[in-house]
Amino acid sequence: MSALAAMAPAGMRRTLAELRAQQRRSGAEGVALLWLTLLGIVLAVLIVLQPTRVPLNSLLVPLIVGSLVLGPRVLPWFVVLLMTMLVVAVLLRHGEITPLTQASIAIEFLLGLLVLLVSFRRSRLGVAGFMGESMFVDLRDRILNQGGIPRLPEGWHAESSLASAGGTLFAGDFVVASNPTPDRLDVVVVDVSGKGEQAGTRALLLSGAFGGMLSALPPDGFLPAANAYLLRQGWEEGFATAVHLTVRFDTGAFEVRTAGHPPAVQRTAGDGRWKVLASEGPLLGLIEGADFTAATGTLRPGDAVLLYTDGMVEEPRRDIDLGIDRLLGEAEQLLRGDFHGAARRLVDALGSKDDDRAMVVVTRSVA
Repeated sequence: MSALAAMAPAGMRRTLAELRAQQRRSGAEGVALLWLTLLGIVLAVLIVLQPTRVPLNSLLVPLIVGSLVLGPRVLPWFVVLLMTMLVVAVLLRHGEITPLTQASIAIEFLLGLLVLLVSFRRSRLGVAGFMGESMFVDLRDRILNQGGIPRLPEGWHAESSLASAGGTLFAGDFVVASNPTPDRLDVVVVDVSGKGEQAGTRALLLSGAFGGMLSALPPDGFLPAANAYLLRQGWEEGFATAVHLTVRFDTGAFEVRTAGHPPAVQRTAGDGRWKVLASEGPLLGLIEGADFTAATGTLRPGDAVLLYTDGMVEEPRRDIDLGIDRLLGEAEQLLRGDFHGAARRLVDALGSKDDDRAMVVVTRSVA
């Protein structure tokens, strides 16, 4: 079998590996079900024989463990089995059924009902508790990896930082970066409608799609393609904003395009001033055939460009222009002469903790 697998094409080998992994998971679930059933039987017997030492609530142990390790196809039957054991144990146990006993039974049935409801919701996903959580963690890590800045040539530096609303692990802001040709860097900062976990699922989908587009399309084709992609999704709340930076390493020439997004800002080393790079374009996902105009310029040694989401500059009862002014003032103080760690420092210092925040810093070193 191993020899045949080695001779198979790469796609077939991946399929065989996935089948083997699925078989291992099924086998592990069967073993877990067996041991949990045996534990339930033992506890039920002890409840009947030793009612003063083993409480009725002891059956909560296999119930809770089962809710974590059993899949949605098996878990409902296991819950029914445990509730049946509980009823039988109560009927066979000596002594009267006191109000305390009735309360214990009611609590166990209530928890069993909650586990069943959770199981029915998981059946839409098709994975057990730990497995589902690990899958979402993997997807979250893929978003972060997608936003990883590729290795840049000597004399160039770029970094990004993300923070989600309320400190949750999923955010509606994400970064996608690509090095489609050796002499060019493309970076996109996207803000999906909604916040935190509410926007996280859409961000998961869009980050993968936008990553493929960014590598395959010319700079002026990315935002129109992203806009068309969002329109095809048909989401009720499916709009997003984005800012797209393209910079050439040989000349330092850059282009910035925005789609309903706060403008990028540039610092020129010659005079130490910051300026807003004004570009125009509508929100992604609202208007068919939208046009996106570019702001152009040149990054010279010592210059820097900042890309960010509205969570960095917007706060209740404050105009966004005031937020941008505060961002520039904070950047001038925090980043004077040293742009390493700049993205993280700015995210930590600015913006609302109740909003998703993203920051990208691209700099050209002094020759």
